[in-house]
Amino acid sequence: MILEAIVTTLNMDQSVNVSPMGPRVDSSMKEFTLRPYESSTTCQNLQRTRQGVLHVTDDVELLARAAINQLDPLPEMVAATAVAGSILVEACRWYAFEVVSLDDQNERVTMECQVVDSGRQRDFFGFNRAKHAVLEAAILATRIQFLPPNSILSQLEQLAVIVGKTAGSQEQRAFDVVQDYVDSQIGNASSSGT
Repeated sequence: MILEAIVTTLNMDQSVNVSPMGPRVDSSMKEFTLRPYESSTTCQNLQRTRQGVLHVTDDVELLARAAINQLDPLPEMVAATAVAGSILVEACRWYAFEVVSLDDQNERVTMECQVVDSGRQRDFFGFNRAKHAVLEAAILATRIQFLPPNSILSQLEQLAVIVGKTAGSQEQRAFDVVQDYVDSQIGNASSSGT
């Protein structure tokens, strides 16, 4: 199963990189597989340090902003103790991990990870259709270079209906941020002739 989550890693200057990731997991959460793109900061950091922290959260605004690289300021974090890394204070659960094997023969690097420490910080809010719609919208926003603009805009239009019917303020803000980002990126691509 693929779990939508957030991974924090340390950059070379010891600042924190926050990135959404979809690891393959099982219910035990003792190990999981990450498949970041080789060009991503997360991949480069994990190749160098072999350590990070995986977070489970219901904060779709955080997921959406991380997906489009609009986290300013960074969310509140505390230092992990089992690995060199940081834990998101508002995450529901976290899993400090070490990369135990790495296959970099493809564009997406396969990293087998083992959990070395974990914690629970708060309850998961629960299911909400708008949260899922925002998550799908954020994933679409990361695919602008790969999918036809009309397809992305059509899917966002459908997701907007769900958000309009079921969103709270967090989900609405998150969807608006993603929508603005997509409109801006597609508009920039159109005006540059790509």
